[in-house]
Amino acid sequence: MAEDRQFISSQEAQKPFFVGIDVGGTNIKVGLVDDLGRPLAWNSIPTNSTAGAEDGAQRVGEAVREVARQAGIELKQITAAGLGTPGTMDIPAGMILEPPNLPGWSNFPIRDRVSHHCGLPVTFGNDAGVAAYGEYWVGSGRNFDSMVLFTLGTGIGCGIIVQDKNIEGEHSHGAECGHMIIDFNDDARECSCGQRGHLEAYASALSLVRRLQESLERGVATSIRERLRQGDKLSPLLLAQEAEKGDDFSREFIMETARYLGVGAANLMITIDPNGLVFGGNMTFGGHSTQLGRDFLDEIRAEIKRRAFPVPAKKTVIDFASLGGDAGYIGAAGLARLEAKG
Repeated sequence: MAEDRQFISSQEAQKPFFVGIDVGGTNIKVGLVDDLGRPLAWNSIPTNSTAGAEDGAQRVGEAVREVARQAGIELKQITAAGLGTPGTMDIPAGMILEPPNLPGWSNFPIRDRVSHHCGLPVTFGNDAGVAAYGEYWVGSGRNFDSMVLFTLGTGIGCGIIVQDKNIEGEHSHGAECGHMIIDFNDDARECSCGQRGHLEAYASALSLVRRLQESLERGVATSIRERLRQGDKLSPLLLAQEAEKGDDFSREFIMETARYLGVGAANLMITIDPNGLVFGGNMTFGGHSTQLGRDFLDEIRAEIKRRAFPVPAKKTVIDFASLGGDAGYIGAAGLARLEAKG
C-alpha cells in the first residue's frame, strides 16, 4: 500500500515526471512517479461524489498541485497525467457514462475537466485497466509481454495488457471479464449487472456473501453460525478467519471460489494466451502472506491446469498482484507516459 511504500526524492528520480489519478467511490488517489514508475509523492482525498463531478475534478486539480509540492517540484515539470475511473465510459471522448458508485457523475467529460483543473494533458482509462498497466509496468507483470489482472472485490474488475497496449475495445467495454459467462443455464446465478451466469456472480465478494447465506439456510455445519450469533456479519474476512481456525466448510467454500476463478482464467488463456495471470484486490485471503492465501492461489492454478491447453497450462505464470492500492495511480501515470512518448 502507498502508506508503506518507500518514496524517492526528486534528486533520485529519473525525469520526466507523471501524475496518476485513481478515482474510487470513496477516495481518489493521486500519485507522482518518475520515468521508471517510482513514486515520489502520494495523496488521497475523499471522493465526496454527492458534491458532483465538477467539484471532484476541481479537487483533483488541487491534489495534483499538492503532490508536486510534496515532491518539491513545479507543476510545469510534470509532463502529463493519467486518469482511471470506474463504471461505463466512452474513452475516446473522455466521458464517464454511468458509474454505479459515483451518483451524479453520469455523462460527464471527466478527462477534459480534470485536464482543465490540473493544467496537464490527461490520458483516460478504466480503473481496472490502469491498475493492470501498473502491475505490467512495475509490478508482478514487469517481466511479461502480456498479462491479465483480475481485481477481486465487491465485483470483479479486469485489465488486459498486450505489448504495452491496454485492451479497451472498440466501444470502451473491453476486458470486462468479470462478466464473462461461465454458466448459461436459465437458473444461473444473477450478476449485479442484472444478467445471469457471469463470473462475478460466483466469485466476487458480494456473490460470496450471497452464496454463504444460501448455504447457511440449507443447514450446513460450520463455525460461522457461532460468529453470527455473536453479532458478526458475513464477509470474506470472517470466512477466512474461520477457515484458518480449521472450519472445513469455510475452507472448502474458499477453494470453490478459487475454482470458479480458475474457469474464468482458463477462458482468457484460450482467448489471449498471455505470459501471466495476476490476482489482486481485497479478496485474496492474505495473498502470499498466509497459508490460506497461498492455498487459494494453488487451487486457482490447479483448476487452470485441468482446463487449459497443456502448453499454456505449463508456461503461464499465475500469481498475486504486488502493488496493492498503488497499482491504479501508478498504472494511470504509466499510460500517460506511454501516450506522451508516442
